[in-house]
Amino acid sequence: MALSNDVAYTSATDLARLIRNREVSPVALIESVIERIEERNTSLNAFVFKGFGDARRAAADAERAVLSGAELGPLHGVPTAIKDLFDFKPGWPATFGGIPALADNVVDAYCVFAERVEKAGAIIVGKTNSPAMGSRGTCDNYLFGPTRNPFDTSKNSGGSSGGSAAAVADGLLPFAEGTDAGGSIRIPAAWCGVYGFMPSFGRVPLVLRPDAFAGTNPFVMEGVLTRSVADGALVLSALSGYDSRDPFSLPDTPDFLGALHGDLRGKHIAYSPDFGAYAVDPRIAQVVATAVRAFEDAGAIVEEVTIDIPYSQRELSDLWARLITPLNIGTIEGFKAAGIDLFKDHRDSLPPEYLERTEAGYFYTIHDVARDQRMRTIVYDAIRLVIDSFDFLVTPTVSAVQVDNATDGNTLGPREVAGREVDPLIGWCMTFFTNFSGHPSASVPAGMIDGRLPVGMQIIGGRHDDAGVLTASRAFEQVRPWDSTYQVCRERPLV
Repeated sequence: MALSNDVAYTSATDLARLIRNREVSPVALIESVIERIEERNTSLNAFVFKGFGDARRAAADAERAVLSGAELGPLHGVPTAIKDLFDFKPGWPATFGGIPALADNVVDAYCVFAERVEKAGAIIVGKTNSPAMGSRGTCDNYLFGPTRNPFDTSKNSGGSSGGSAAAVADGLLPFAEGTDAGGSIRIPAAWCGVYGFMPSFGRVPLVLRPDAFAGTNPFVMEGVLTRSVADGALVLSALSGYDSRDPFSLPDTPDFLGALHGDLRGKHIAYSPDFGAYAVDPRIAQVVATAVRAFEDAGAIVEEVTIDIPYSQRELSDLWARLITPLNIGTIEGFKAAGIDLFKDHRDSLPPEYLERTEAGYFYTIHDVARDQRMRTIVYDAIRLVIDSFDFLVTPTVSAVQVDNATDGNTLGPREVAGREVDPLIGWCMTFFTNFSGHPSASVPAGMIDGRLPVGMQIIGGRHDDAGVLTASRAFEQVRPWDSTYQVCRERPLV
């Protein structure tokens, strides 16, 4: 059997151990990963840039380090990928989510994810697909097209970290980068049946320039997509830690690996089937209502709660869109200063929904900003009041099932869920509330619809209790393991 098939679904934890023990060669591993990507990515469209030359050189260096007896990092020789959005590796293209006008754009800088996983020994093999400016919960764009779901390639992977989630689910990589300003880690994790962890704000440093404070409205986080909770803990251990370039960087580093051995006995878990505002597809509601009872098998006490949020879902998704607009305007203005006027000269490179919302932001007033922060505070308090009385809050991750891929580069989410109108960009995503609040959140695979479409369940912990979310996630995984579901991906037709 080819090495690519042997290790396709091997965890990052096990690959790192096999490399340290000289049972797997970093060079052979990277060649097997490249072979599998070449074989399967055409039907998936998860990778949009293949940095195979750099990866091969890094693998050769990694092998020399193993053979010399040098000290090895915790991810030494393990393959990964970064997202093609606000995520950089020197010399590599950065299209900011498949924007045609930026097809040849290169940023000679590191994002924190790339910087820290390479320091830990990982090998970045390429960049994964994302929607333009990460502005929606689906993964499609005018330059590269949609990322197809490895469970059903007629369906979308979810976004914005859709390429990363699909690559991990399809066994192309054991882990990949995700960034999250409204659910961009957890949404594709739910639709692709993988584990997606969004850490507390500040847990993983976010280095933004020229505005170091731009990631606060809403909170923007870097995190990880994996197939197991243990891999999530391993990668977070490499990503976390203070960085003076981030004014919100947290100084402490929790014992994420130790959290895998935590206990849920006696813990109190609040379960909200609708997060106080959402219409939820009945099929998703049924899967999650069944899955949440697994926490009782782990010794926890589960209680259904009512969350009181005095806004409609549409008001809340519009709030998120307004909050994220200044960050987008800053990016647009940065390109304009560099000689690329996207709004004036390249309007056809951007989706009409993005143009409409971002251009409206130029007319926001100070009064608008103050009103939006008051609304955000009400959502924060609704989550805080639950967490003050419980250890965790559990909800569905998204309220809608996977949508069909469009053919025009502009796949949207549903416009209606359970008979109620929703914003097709993010209104069906039950994730952006914790980008308002900064609470750590994870999506775990909760089950399947008709044995083929994954459903995600969201676990939310107290502020800065990232370790607790890992403990709860691992306890659920032990009671309801999901690794067998990837057989659907293994067997998918390569058409």
